[in-house]
Amino acid sequence: MDILKRIEEHREEEEKVKWEGTFSEYLDIVKENPWVAQSAHSRVYNMIKDAGIEEVDGQRQYSFFSGEMFGLEEALERLVEEYFHPAARRLDVRKRILLLMGPVSGGKSTLVTLLKRGMERYSRTDRGAIYAIKGCPMHENPLNLIPSHLRDEFYDEYGIRIEGNLSPLNVMRLEQEYGGRIEDVRVERIFLSEDKRVGIGTFSPSDPKSQDIADLTGSIDFSTIAEYGSESDPRAYRFDGELNKANRGIMEFQEMLKCDEKFLWHLLSLTQEGNFKAGRFALISADEMIIAHTNETEYRSFIANKKNEALHSRIIVMPVPYNLKVSEEERIYEKMIRESDVSDVHIAPHTLKVAAMFSILTRLQEPKKGDIDLVKKLRLYDGQSVEGFNQADVDELKKEYPEEGMSGIDPRYVINRISSTIIRKEIPSINALDVLRSLKEGLDHHSSISKEQKETYLNYISLARKEYDDIAKKEVQKAFVYSYEESAKTLMDNYLDNVEAYCNKAKLRDPLTGEEINPDEKLMRSIEEQIGISENAKKAFREEILIRISAYARKGKRFDYKSHDRLREAIQKKLFADLKDVVKITTSTKTPDEQQLKKINEVVARLVDEHGYNISSANELLRYVGSLLNR
Repeated sequence: MDILKRIEEHREEEEKVKWEGTFSEYLDIVKENPWVAQSAHSRVYNMIKDAGIEEVDGQRQYSFFSGEMFGLEEALERLVEEYFHPAARRLDVRKRILLLMGPVSGGKSTLVTLLKRGMERYSRTDRGAIYAIKGCPMHENPLNLIPSHLRDEFYDEYGIRIEGNLSPLNVMRLEQEYGGRIEDVRVERIFLSEDKRVGIGTFSPSDPKSQDIADLTGSIDFSTIAEYGSESDPRAYRFDGELNKANRGIMEFQEMLKCDEKFLWHLLSLTQEGNFKAGRFALISADEMIIAHTNETEYRSFIANKKNEALHSRIIVMPVPYNLKVSEEERIYEKMIRESDVSDVHIAPHTLKVAAMFSILTRLQEPKKGDIDLVKKLRLYDGQSVEGFNQADVDELKKEYPEEGMSGIDPRYVINRISSTIIRKEIPSINALDVLRSLKEGLDHHSSISKEQKETYLNYISLARKEYDDIAKKEVQKAFVYSYEESAKTLMDNYLDNVEAYCNKAKLRDPLTGEEINPDEKLMRSIEEQIGISENAKKAFREEILIRISAYARKGKRFDYKSHDRLREAIQKKLFADLKDVVKITTSTKTPDEQQLKKINEVVARLVDEHGYNISSANELLRYVGSLLNR
């Protein structure tokens, strides 16, 4: 009943926004709301802009793409600011085909689908409203009715430029149905719809021998020639090609460069002049944004062919690389799993993160500087802090390889392997080791991977495994500490008290006896040695910590053990070193005594309640960490 009620409400809402009237009444709407007469390019840009734009770390992020496109902020900013925005302002880029070029499963089709669905919704809003000549198969712009000699005056009065010409069919209808009275021509509000072929067209290449140009430009209706007497009578022509139907909106060319040349030549006039040839008529005007997509191999082959030079200058290529951020890659996998029928399977924490690490490693280029490796580069790209590096280093790394992200493992492969793991394991839980194992097995059947690449990818799986080993040990050790954060804070406070006394050549006061005591050198060294601070380097390290505390204090910030990467690492390692024997004995014993069993159950409960595991994955984690500690 609820869904039927919503359907009825939707139908009523649709009726409310419908409008029909004369051209004269439409002009009143244009005068009050000039944006209803905007071009297709302008409407696409305003749709994106109206959804919201915010600046994060000096980079523009568009709410329109959030939740669907992950880790492509730079590519999207370039797309919007170098194509959509200038095209909306009537600059010359609107006379170009937008070609999205990138690797398979990189998000090109998703991006175009987002724009198409977005335009369907936007045309139902006040800001995105579109009006067309009623009964026109191309839903033509009503302003095309205004004769050429009056368009300058119209611009002076309304501030709107008119570029298109009336189609042959509407020229005939104006005379025959309305007696030449433009003001009486019926106008209606239209709503873009790919399903109903209103303002959104899609063209896919097929067999060049069987595919007809009529798919693009329409065709003669031979059954009506006897009635109308001529093939050049517009009433005997079906204006139902994709270019006709995409008028006022978006025209998508799927795998454009695989199209036969005769289909591409029609785009020369459409992009540059805003019209195309159809049947035995004068050029037909069309206002549509042409978006195509292809892979890099097809594109390189296309530009190498001298016969395609005329099209080269009419194409703007926008690279759409793979995402290079681990956290964003995780979100891609989460979205794909959420949309599947296995969303109820428990995926242990860090499973998707480890899979994402492997994927990103395959897409990164080896840094040219010797002081940074691929794993550090991966962390820096993900926005993590790495001691000794800053944002300037990240920018420098990106400049080393402008084409980075155009190759590597695609998200579909990873999801296929995760799916295979879920189906094969047939239990409601999988972990990082299951997925890494499946990724490794899948490389044998990946047809596009060479033997050399396979060796490299196996090495990346090993790197991801090492990262997971560290994560797993820390996860278990934290679970063993009843209150990890509190213990870390207490240890840090103790360390800092001693460091301050050491640097100031002062003494500490014993909290129990009240007597003055020297700084606890043994405690300080037990922490510093965890990160390889030598005896000679201890003084400089301690002074550095005090300087950092002072800097935080000046800015009104609170210093804690996470405020200094190396100190955090040292505190963690010290806590875990103290715990190592307890964890090792408890997790690796095959016949735990009553005390050990109680501890294991407590840790499992903590992993489930506080860390997101279920009982099965928590027990698997404990067994694995036990085996690691015993090596």
